[in-house]
Amino acid sequence: MATEQLRAEARRILTICNICKYCNGYCEMFRAAERRRDFSDADLDYLAHLCHNCRNCWHACQYAPPHPFALNLPRTLAELRQPPQPPLARLVLVATLLPPLLTLLLVPFDLLFAAHQGPGAFYRVIPWSILCLAAAVPLGWSLLRLTRGVVRFWRATRPPPLTLAALRQAGHDLLTLRNLGGGGAGCDEGAGTLSQRRRRLHHLLTGGMLACFAATVVATWDHHVLGLPAPYPWYSAPVLLGTGGGVALCAGALGLLWLRRGADPGPIFPAAAAADRLLLGQILAIAVSGLLLLICRDGPAMGLLLALHLGTVLGFFVALPHGKFAHAPYRAAAVLRAALERPHDAP
Repeated sequence: MATEQLRAEARRILTICNICKYCNGYCEMFRAAERRRDFSDADLDYLAHLCHNCRNCWHACQYAPPHPFALNLPRTLAELRQPPQPPLARLVLVATLLPPLLTLLLVPFDLLFAAHQGPGAFYRVIPWSILCLAAAVPLGWSLLRLTRGVVRFWRATRPPPLTLAALRQAGHDLLTLRNLGGGGAGCDEGAGTLSQRRRRLHHLLTGGMLACFAATVVATWDHHVLGLPAPYPWYSAPVLLGTGGGVALCAGALGLLWLRRGADPGPIFPAAAAADRLLLGQILAIAVSGLLLLICRDGPAMGLLLALHLGTVLGFFVALPHGKFAHAPYRAAAVLRAALERPHDAP
């Protein structure tokens, strides 16, 4: 659907929702929409990112198809959230396969497939400077693009001044994923089944990512401050954090992929669903390759697994500004914007 047609459809649906108000208990998006009599383009972008896609409103809506009004709010907001993308799957595939292919071409086989052990074993195959540069350049560029986009989004919402109360409320809403609770009953998983499983699996993914980030921070400290290069012992903090984070990422990604099998296709925007699958596949690839590298790090497969793990991380970083993960900072900004509005509701 063309952008102007899509925005006109979103305005039509939200106007009817503001009149009906049946779904206002499900999430903050409906209460934020109720505060508006007209919907500018910035308002629509804000509400689209504030929606957590629990899809409860789709099953509760008395005006959903086959009613003549044919309201499909979750799909319309998902389509608004989904920006025009490059051929992302191809880009990710190329970025993921590039490090292993270059490693096979440039590293002598007697070095690549040798069993390296002890401190600095990884860097005998791929030097530390190359590992660092291959990750830092795409990550820095992607973070710069994301930051510019979120700043423009924030300014377009015309927020009131920040308050400590709003920051606390937004932090609570983000950490608990309150708006993914469907008003307390949970998300609709198809066939009218409500549960909190999507919420818990998202928490598992977030915890896994934080644990892996903590492992990277601790390993950086050990390398640069303590002078202890990787790989580290099994009982060390980087390995324990990374292992726990990798297992959590695998469980969360596989759980979300399994839940999507029985989802009602009615409120699902295909491009957004494809972006979901790509992101979850990338997370799985990073976690599995990292765990395999940990298991096989003392054997001859270590060098190739290291290059493959670097490739999965590189693919993730390259996709950051374009893929589904980019929605996270926008959603955080929208949740904070909603928290800033709430104190002004009282007469």
